[in-house]
Amino acid sequence: MLKRLLRLCACLLPFASQSNAAETAPAGFVTKAAQAYMIEASTGTVLLAKNEEQSFSPASLAKLMTMDLVFGSLKKGEITLDTEYPVSEYAWRTGGAPSRTATMFAALKSHIRVEDLIKGVAVQGANDGCIILAEGMSGTEGNFAAAMTRRAQTLDMQKSIFTNSTGLPDGKSKVSARDLVALAVDLQQSYPEYYHYFAQPDFEWNKIFQRNRNPLLGLGLGADGLATGFAEGEGYSIVASAERDGKRLFLALGGIASDKERTEEAKRILEWGQTAFEDRQLFADKEVVGAASVYGGQTGKVDLVAKGPVSVYIPVSNPDRLSARIVYRWPLTAPVAADAEAGTLVISAGGRILREVPLYTAQGVAQGSLTSRAFDALLELGESLLFSWLWDTAEPT
Repeated sequence: MLKRLLRLCACLLPFASQSNAAETAPAGFVTKAAQAYMIEASTGTVLLAKNEEQSFSPASLAKLMTMDLVFGSLKKGEITLDTEYPVSEYAWRTGGAPSRTATMFAALKSHIRVEDLIKGVAVQGANDGCIILAEGMSGTEGNFAAAMTRRAQTLDMQKSIFTNSTGLPDGKSKVSARDLVALAVDLQQSYPEYYHYFAQPDFEWNKIFQRNRNPLLGLGLGADGLATGFAEGEGYSIVASAERDGKRLFLALGGIASDKERTEEAKRILEWGQTAFEDRQLFADKEVVGAASVYGGQTGKVDLVAKGPVSVYIPVSNPDRLSARIVYRWPLTAPVAADAEAGTLVISAGGRILREVPLYTAQGVAQGSLTSRAFDALLELGESLLFSWLWDTAEPT
């Protein structure tokens, strides 16, 4: 039987792929990080990818998901910035002064406003602040961690599992660089009214002053978030975002040897992303990108368009030529509705995928006559048998 899931249409752009790269980055650029992923925000173009799906411990980067849940509850009106939560003994001992970990020094049995807890977490990486929020919002930290994992699934963070609100080591929590970038994008784009807390330069609580732990702030990169982490045996990590000259980059790095190297590497990669690339528009809004075959319709094909202009962010001195193809489920069967998602435009350079853009039908296709449907059915059967034979036949050894 035909393995009839995907059909790749011929290249639609007047470019051809020239090379393949082991790492998804322009030739010659190498990162010291064990895991890396960076995108340009407006186009979604992947600028750098290295082991981006590989799981590793989130460490303090788990706090970003804690903030995502808190910001979501604020936006829904479930809590307010003035909502107060108590400091339990568990929160105080596990993440407070006795823990000797990152803390905002919350006083035992005191009550703290949500906004102050957010500042403690976003600025100081406060473990006690995370636990206080988790217990206040969900009753227990375990319940809150389960909600973190569910939220990760809705953001298509396929490698992410959270078992606590802080990222304190337990050997069970896992993330990937790709997942962390997806989370950073959500925090910046879904909660602009709260995202600014990540760039607050300092915060004082319980008469103890602490500066923001993000080493990229103030380096002239336009960095405005997000967090750093460290896990024994896995090294140093960071999730960062920077906007300069109207271009925003999101970056996640893991598996770096030292704190100093983490700062240097993140700075180097962001500067490269900000200076070595330019926009190139490939299609205008509603411009026909290509066509998909339709069986059993009054016409044998339907035009495909993207919603909005299609651009990519490519190196200024680009050694790799662009190529693109349409991927769609074959065959489309009439009737076909107008403005229905029908495929994906996959844009590549040098063998690496830069963008995947959803495509939609430009018009509807009504069901054809009985005769035309019968003819198309025979044609489909013939093509099915051909493709089945080609795909099921083993290559000679």
